[in-house]
Amino acid sequence: MNARPQILAPLFLATAALAWAGNHVVARAIAGEVPPGQLNLLRWVVVASLIGIVSWRQIAADFPLTKRNAGRLFLLGAFGGGIFGTLQYVSMQYTSVVNMGVLNSVGPAFIVAASVLIFRDTVRPIQVAGIFVSLLGVMAMVSQLSLQRLATFALNAGDILIVLNMMLFAVYSACLRLRPAIQLSSFLFAMAIAGAIANIPFVYVEWEADYFLEASFKSFGALAYAALMTSILAYICWSRGVEAIGPSRASVFLHLIPFANAGFGVMLFGEQLRLDHFVGLALSLTGVWMTSQSGAAVGKKKKAKTPATRAVRPMPQRSMR
Repeated sequence: MNARPQILAPLFLATAALAWAGNHVVARAIAGEVPPGQLNLLRWVVVASLIGIVSWRQIAADFPLTKRNAGRLFLLGAFGGGIFGTLQYVSMQYTSVVNMGVLNSVGPAFIVAASVLIFRDTVRPIQVAGIFVSLLGVMAMVSQLSLQRLATFALNAGDILIVLNMMLFAVYSACLRLRPAIQLSSFLFAMAIAGAIANIPFVYVEWEADYFLEASFKSFGALAYAALMTSILAYICWSRGVEAIGPSRASVFLHLIPFANAGFGVMLFGEQLRLDHFVGLALSLTGVWMTSQSGAAVGKKKKAKTPATRAVRPMPQRSMR
C-alpha cells in the first residue's frame, strides 16, 4: 500500500471529527432562530446538486443498480441523513454543546447493540459489558449524578432526544452493510435525495406553526457549513482515512468529538464543565473500548452468499453527521 495515504490518514480523520463537532456548535448557535427541518432539507438539496454536477457520469452509470435498490437506499438516507440530522438540530435547542459531545460518545456501543439485535451478529461477554458501561455513562450525564433527579425522571428533553437519536443512528449504521455496490458519489447522491424528501414532513409542521426560514447571515452560514463541511468534506475525509488504516484504528478519532465539543462549548458559549461530564465521558469511552475488543466490534456469523448479498458492500460507520 502506498505510504502517503497512511501518513495523511490522521489528518483526514481528525478533520472529519472536528467538522462533526463544529456542526454541533452551529446547531447550538442557530437554536430557536433557524428552522431545523427547512435547514436540513436545503442542506441535502445543496449536497445533491453539487454531487450531481461533479459526478453525473458516474451517477448515470450506477443508475440501473441504484434503481433496483431504491427502497433500501431511501430508508438509509431518510433515517441516517434526513431524520437524524433534523433531530440533532432540534435537540440542541434544549441542551448544551458539551452534553451533545459526551452523549454522542456512546454511539459505537449502540451500533454494536443494533448489529446484534438486527443481524444477530455474535458478541463476546466483554462487549456486552461494554454496552452496559456506556449506558451507565449516559445515565451519569442525564441524571447529573443525582439519584433524586433520576428517580423523578426530570431529565433534560434535549439529552433524552440525543440518546434516542443516537439509537436511530445506530440502526442506520448497522444497516449500512446493505448498501448496494455503487460508487461513493452515487451513494451520497441517493442519500442526499432521500434525506431531503424525509424532511418534508418537518418542513410542513414548521410552516403550519408559522416558523419560516429567513435569509440572514446566520441561516446562510449554517447551510453552507452543514452542506460543505459536515456532509461533503467530513464524509470524504472519513472515507479516505478508513480506507488507509482500517475502521478499527480510525474509530479512535471519533473520541476527538466530545473533547472538541467541550472546548467549543466553554470558549464560545460560556458553558460549564461539571463532574458528571467527566464521569459520563470516562464511562462511555471505557465502554467503547470494551466493545471494540477482539478485533472488530462484532463478529458476523457466516452466511451462504446469495445474489442479494453479493451486491452488498460494507460501509464505514458514521458516514453522515
